[in-house]
Amino acid sequence: MIQTRRAALAQSVKRFSEKIMRNQQSGMRAIIAALFLLASPANAAADESKIRVGAIDAVLTVPENVEKPPVALLIAGSGSTDHDGNGPKAKPATLKKLSEGLVAQNIATLRYDKRGAGRWKKEFGNPADFRFKDYVDDAASLVDYLRGSSKFSKVAVVGHSEGGLVAILTARRVPVDRLALLATAARKQGDLLKAQLEKQLPPEKLEPIAKAIDAIMAGQIVDPPPAGLAIAPVMQPSIASAFTEDPIDPLEKIDVPTLIIAGGRDRQLARLDFLALTTADFAAKQLWLPEMNHVLVDVDDEADDVASYNQSERPLDPALVEAVATFINERETRDAR
Repeated sequence: MIQTRRAALAQSVKRFSEKIMRNQQSGMRAIIAALFLLASPANAAADESKIRVGAIDAVLTVPENVEKPPVALLIAGSGSTDHDGNGPKAKPATLKKLSEGLVAQNIATLRYDKRGAGRWKKEFGNPADFRFKDYVDDAASLVDYLRGSSKFSKVAVVGHSEGGLVAILTARRVPVDRLALLATAARKQGDLLKAQLEKQLPPEKLEPIAKAIDAIMAGQIVDPPPAGLAIAPVMQPSIASAFTEDPIDPLEKIDVPTLIIAGGRDRQLARLDFLALTTADFAAKQLWLPEMNHVLVDVDDEADDVASYNQSERPLDPALVEAVATFINERETRDAR
């Protein structure tokens, strides 16, 4: 494992060196990133344990010899994603790598299997009865667990992609000390899906799908669904509960220190999402990383982007890890609006 990690780091340094030769400005950033990767131990000393909170299976990682460290609840993106940030089709290990980076800077982490990861547990009830608020219930119960343990100095919630929406709603539900949104959409997920499909499909194929999405968002059942939209009628109310959640209104009402980070090579989101989020929370700290993609690694082009979704050993953008760690560790509080 260590040799594999070292090989991945070596490949990363090589990639950065090649960028130096192509462009002097990006080369300076590459040098800093390479030094950060080599200086941050992938296997920092930590105590890792499996826990269960209700029906949620999670992994708690605590840095050794640190009394009452801050802790970050890491919330994964869409789909049946496990505690490492891996799903059935994509395995970038986003949460695992983020956890390693934070633990190396004396921050504990709690990451968990989302409902449906591996299998759907009977404790979760009928899958057709699932609603998006159930994700928020799960995250809120984990925040309560961390707060109630009295082992941590502060509790931060860090959401990636759809996990950012869950994090926003969780911060409205229970007290948190920090909120970090990584590659998070500012639009309702139904609207975001239509925008993504618009880039992929010709108008004649997009039109029936877009109409069906609008109908589902309006609470209607589309039976049968059009070709290209594989959402069974029985599951449409469940999907509608996710499609219609608006991140902007609850974000505007949150009054905790917030960090918003997005990347210029993210093909799932547009820069307008980043701008809308930072406008909704004008006091938030913000970071735009031009070379970072949706799974939080730096990429060169579209092919590199696609490959990164299944490169679990590929390091995250080091500036992202540093920014999140610094944000969680800082002592300042948010000024009153």
